[in-house]
Amino acid sequence: MSYIRYDHGSATLAYKPDIDPAPVFRTMSSQPLPAIEPPDTPQATAGLPAPAFSPLYQQIKGLILQSLQAGEWKPGEAIPSEMELAARFRVSQGTVRKAIDELASENLVTRRQGKGTFVATHAERHVQYRFLKLMPDSGDASVEGPAERHIIDCKRVRASADVARALGLRTGDPMVQARRILSFSGVPTILEDIWLPGQAFKGLTAAQMASYPGPTYAMLELDFGVRMVRADEKIRAVLPDVDQARLLQVSPETPLLSVERIAYTYNDVPMELRRGLYRTDTHHYHNELN
Repeated sequence: MSYIRYDHGSATLAYKPDIDPAPVFRTMSSQPLPAIEPPDTPQATAGLPAPAFSPLYQQIKGLILQSLQAGEWKPGEAIPSEMELAARFRVSQGTVRKAIDELASENLVTRRQGKGTFVATHAERHVQYRFLKLMPDSGDASVEGPAERHIIDCKRVRASADVARALGLRTGDPMVQARRILSFSGVPTILEDIWLPGQAFKGLTAAQMASYPGPTYAMLELDFGVRMVRADEKIRAVLPDVDQARLLQVSPETPLLSVERIAYTYNDVPMELRRGLYRTDTHHYHNELN
């Protein structure tokens, strides 16, 4: 489910699952969990809140998410059948089916009639534009075609305090920082600064970013095994500084749309900070709320 929250003049757009996949199980073991002995005396639990238990299908969903995060099944690969997963977790097929239903509704897996269930990938067309919301004022994105990329820089840096805070890292941790311009019909339209954790994206180069023919998120999952599954965005109107205006070929008095995005992989692990400036003289920011 998507929602927009407005805070002091800025809009926060979040893509967030309806239910927090916090599994009660902690391992992938097929052994039954040991029974929990009740306390010897009523005083042992006096004043303590009652424990919160999630439904069984949510626990199974959490275990499947753990396997996705660990890379047991890669993007585009089939996951085991409902029968196999039911045997693995010692639950009914109906419980597994309900867990997969939620994963499919969150675009984490896709069902293919007669073929099975597959890990969703940004290489699939219906997923490609999940985070790309800038649309032309006339025509549509398919007619306009993909953006032309110009990579200005891609380098290893140390995380500043604000970047580290956004990505849950420590100040000074290694990062990959990239700056690029996306143009449509030869007109520079988007200026983006991107920060990625250095350990997860070791070896990423400007040539690699420029040469990959598909979406950047598809390249990140194919070459580095990291799949972005949701994002939070903050949106506001700003004026560019002199350097930003030069790169976008606009005057410093031209209002731009500022979009700050944090993208997450499985289990809400932040993996990308992206700050973009969008020209809106020929394009607009579009979002569908369900």
